[in-house]
Amino acid sequence: MTRTTKGLVVGATAVMIAAVAVAGAGIHLRGQAFFQDSPKELVDEVWQIIDRNYVDATFNQVDWKALRTEFLNRNYTTKDDAYKAVREMLGRLEDPYTRFMNPDEFRNMQIDTSGELTGIGIQLAQDEETKKLVVISPIEDTPAFQAGILARDIITRIDGKSTEGMDVNDAVQLIRGPVGTEVTITILRDNQETDYQIKRERIEIHPVRYSVQESKDGPIGYIRLTQFSARASSEMRDAIKALEAQNVAGYILDLRSNPGGLLYASVEIARMWIPNGAIVSTVDRQGETDRQQANNRALTDKPLVVLVDGGSASASEILSGALQDNNRAILVGTQTFGKGLVQSVRPLGDGSGLAVTIAKYLTPSGRDINKAGIKPDITVELTDEQKQALRRDRDQIGTMADPQYAKAMETLNKEIAARANNRAQTPAQ
Repeated sequence: MTRTTKGLVVGATAVMIAAVAVAGAGIHLRGQAFFQDSPKELVDEVWQIIDRNYVDATFNQVDWKALRTEFLNRNYTTKDDAYKAVREMLGRLEDPYTRFMNPDEFRNMQIDTSGELTGIGIQLAQDEETKKLVVISPIEDTPAFQAGILARDIITRIDGKSTEGMDVNDAVQLIRGPVGTEVTITILRDNQETDYQIKRERIEIHPVRYSVQESKDGPIGYIRLTQFSARASSEMRDAIKALEAQNVAGYILDLRSNPGGLLYASVEIARMWIPNGAIVSTVDRQGETDRQQANNRALTDKPLVVLVDGGSASASEILSGALQDNNRAILVGTQTFGKGLVQSVRPLGDGSGLAVTIAKYLTPSGRDINKAGIKPDITVELTDEQKQALRRDRDQIGTMADPQYAKAMETLNKEIAARANNRAQTPAQ
């Protein structure tokens, strides 16, 4: 099966609470008028897509063919009847990441290549075991981030309404709203509930920030990547070229609280650091592997340390896993989130959409990190006090007042010194 990375979303377990992104593979669209005359057509269209593409050939031990007969034997008088049936049918898979979106929900998830978001700036997932709504990560410099929402927070209520048993898309509809209005999110963290009143905003997201930091072994390039959006790879390329022009001795790449995004963006960025070798492979239900390779176009070979934490998910894990497996970087921080699924998002005949899990991804060494995450080479845990200090003063992030960054700088300086020592001991040819 031919598959292009531009048509895939990694870690599409998440729904951005904003006007955001889905890279979708196009399919033949049936006429809207035909659908209105035959709502049953939509049910069968969804069944066919799942039948051809779902990652698990056993359909989670569900008799998928019998399910088609069951649902097509029903009578549907309205499109809402069909929508309800489709959600019920998909629910039999017990996969919260394969989901149906009505036309309004689907429009709310279209790719915005300008990088402008409207909302509060978090990504949500439904925990596979507890079914609770979990924050994968707040996006930096968004209202949710500024309010203090953290990765792995559990949302228990939205404007006072319980989220127990609530679908992710339903939660999105409650959280979204006009710019300037407010929503109250009740967060469960460490067995304590707290209300956060957050104002919705329109935010332009620039995923890459960089600076030159001084160290005892020379200038260091510090790059913070907050999400793998459509503009991430071009901004990363510009950052590396600018830092190379300033003759930095090494790099710290900060992927903390980066919830992921587009698969092709993670591959393109990996190629900027890795000269050759595998980057990631995706495996579908036939066991077919689409392997992405480096292309001998790395922009630098200088020492690299990568910062990761529990909010580093999906595309962040692809990049950090590729760098770790290729011995290109040392990972510092805490274990990553553990989202190793690939989804394709497809438009349906009436303007609704379907997100379907079509594959899982593996790191170059063959690691399946779904639910397991990636363990850093050097673990540095932050205390609650340290986390709150960094949140109160975000200017400390990426400075020596940031304990994980400080360890990354120490590690990088050792790598720079070791490389200089090796060069000094190598006789001239």
